[in-house]
Amino acid sequence: MNYRTVFALALLTLTTTAQAMSLCSEKEQNIQREIGYAEKHNNQSRINGLKNALKEVQKNCTDEKLKSSHQKAIAQKRQEIAERKHDLAQARKSGDPAKIAKREQKLAEEEHELKTLMARDY
Repeated sequence: MNYRTVFALALLTLTTTAQAMSLCSEKEQNIQREIGYAEKHNNQSRINGLKNALKEVQKNCTDEKLKSSHQKAIAQKRQEIAERKHDLAQARKSGDPAKIAKREQKLAEEEHELKTLMARDY
């Protein structure tokens, strides 16, 4: 093997390892950022709750749990979208423009949330 091949393999290994470790560490960083916001606004109850959440993440977080939780959230969101579509169909049958508009808005919100969930790298 030449040095370029060795370097490429080493870089690939480091990249893969960093990505695998980043899920829980990213979650920790997000909580720490929220703690900073809460401290800035002197919200002690929020700080306490976030510190407890941080301890739990540090103690129990695994990439597998995060991925599983993410897949469950996607499945739940899809179920909610199916329910919203049913509600919209019922509103269309009733012919009430206000109900139709309201149901269309709720469906659009759920679909946006699903797209956001699916955009995550889990």
